[in-house]
Amino acid sequence: MKIAIEPAAEGAPVAPGGKVTVRAEDGKLSEVKVSAADTDAFAGALSKDKRSWTSSALLAPGTEYTVVARAQGADGKEVTERSTLTTAKARDTFVGEYSPNKGTTVGVAMPVSITFNKPIEDKAAVERGLTVTASPAVEGAWSWMKDRNGKDRIDYRPKEFWKPGTKVTLRMSLSGVDAGGGVLGTQQRVVHFTVGKSVVSTVDVEKKTMTVAENGKVVRTLPVSNGKPGFDTWSGTMVVLSKVPTLRMDSRTVGIFGPEAYDIGEVRWNVQLTPSGTYAHAAPWNEGLFGKVNSSHGCVGMSTQDAKWFYDRVGLGDPVTVVNSAEDTVATNNGYGDWNVDWKTWKAGSALN
Repeated sequence: MKIAIEPAAEGAPVAPGGKVTVRAEDGKLSEVKVSAADTDAFAGALSKDKRSWTSSALLAPGTEYTVVARAQGADGKEVTERSTLTTAKARDTFVGEYSPNKGTTVGVAMPVSITFNKPIEDKAAVERGLTVTASPAVEGAWSWMKDRNGKDRIDYRPKEFWKPGTKVTLRMSLSGVDAGGGVLGTQQRVVHFTVGKSVVSTVDVEKKTMTVAENGKVVRTLPVSNGKPGFDTWSGTMVVLSKVPTLRMDSRTVGIFGPEAYDIGEVRWNVQLTPSGTYAHAAPWNEGLFGKVNSSHGCVGMSTQDAKWFYDRVGLGDPVTVVNSAEDTVATNNGYGDWNVDWKTWKAGSALN
């Protein structure tokens, strides 16, 4: 019995973008593995008769692959064949920076987000290389946008918030995918993450309160001070991006100069909601104003004790929704403003419609 592997190992480097095929002559394949450095998985499938295997993933440029195939002949004997092949380099390549990271536990509003380091001309080709599966299953969709830095970005979110305990898997099969103009992908990634408990916060600008609910039950309502007129807090749903125990806040970094300028060296218990500078944090300089006067420059301020409590309670992917604000709705690409887009519009942002 013989096992044939294509592309063959001999000769010059093979062109990227092709598939690997394995065939068993006078036998049936039992296992095929294709591996390479910095590659999570290289998917493929056996034919119904188990005499051939074809990769669904494409060969990345400038990569050395090892193929190991096992088959059993009609006489019951097992044969193993190993082959090493190298692909030619591409003129240019692209990668996607993804979030959340592998093994992360996230909040119920966390989207899957991928920002690309090169312009994506053929968005449909790239999107076809991306899949998200969940247990329990959800209705979800990808949607393209420009990130704040001008780079192409695609996010996936379910129609409604994830259910606590959901197991989610992102598969990025982008190796060999042409994003347009011969710019080829290099990544094969399998990213597992888990959705933790539901922590949903609602900031009411008129009432000057923030209500925090866990798994649907209100646990606390905190007095806060939001953006004052002219510096109103964004409306809509934002998603926790990060947490920093101590942070310098310099108004010049968010374009505030003159009489309203500030530079505070040690702001405590900072929960970041947007990359444009919106935080929920301790604001002891506004003591006596919480629950009474909105006096911030757009952030959600509270006492040091309450800010520490909130900081310890929330994490990446937890939603914070601002209501009754005079400000516009936070932009979709200003952090994860995905939830402010209605479902029909969100789905229309896919390149595969």
